Amino acid sequence: MTSVTKTQMDRVWQAALWLAIFTIVYNLAEGLISIFFGISDEALTLFGFGVDSFIEVMSGIGIFAMVLRIRRNPETERSQFERTALRVTGASFYLLAAGLAVTALYNIFAGHKPETTLPGLVISVVSIAVMWALVMAKRRVGRALNSAPILADANCTLVCIYMSVVLLVSSLVYQFTGFGFIDSLGAIGLIYFSYNEGKEAFEKAAGLECDCEDD
Repeated sequence: MTSVTKTQMDRVWQAALWLAIFTIVYNLAEGLISIFFGISDEALTLFGFGVDSFIEVMSGIGIFAMVLRIRRNPETERSQFERTALRVTGASFYLLAAGLAVTALYNIFAGHKPETTLPGLVISVVSIAVMWALVMAKRRVGRALNSAPILADANCTLVCIYMSVVLLVSSLVYQFTGFGFIDSLGAIGLIYFSYNEGKEAFEKAAGLECDCEDD
């Protein structure tokens, strides 16, 4: 490997680390804002979306540790820290799914409606744009490094886009129709993705391959 090539590779690895850091910081900010408006507007889907963002922060810390590990030695297995982070992330997703299920059912039977879903509408649009840019950037880095784990992480980030779409649709429908149940239905949509992400986190911790493979 020439010195120029090594320098270029170092820059790509540095980009991978910065992408991991940005993912953590962005999800932290998104979680705080979403939970604040979710509580103040009594919007369950937005609140659940915010909690999911906090869980993604824990997942992002694990990804950051993974990038550091495979930069040192791509052939090493997941560290104990990474496996613990995955188990905590998986358990948190399961708890989120259970909490959303109970609250959504209660809201349906009680006929509860959010005060407004406009913040959810704005947050979801921003999230879709940012997450899509992250997917593209992570894919470029993963291909440059020929790293299957980074490519898998990039494709798994698509789940965040799907959850943002659920928030967007539920917020949009309620904003224009006032149909109260749509907020609870949106929360149920988040349950599906939360359960799958929790299951996948535990499978990764057990050493199984991720389903989010690069096409």
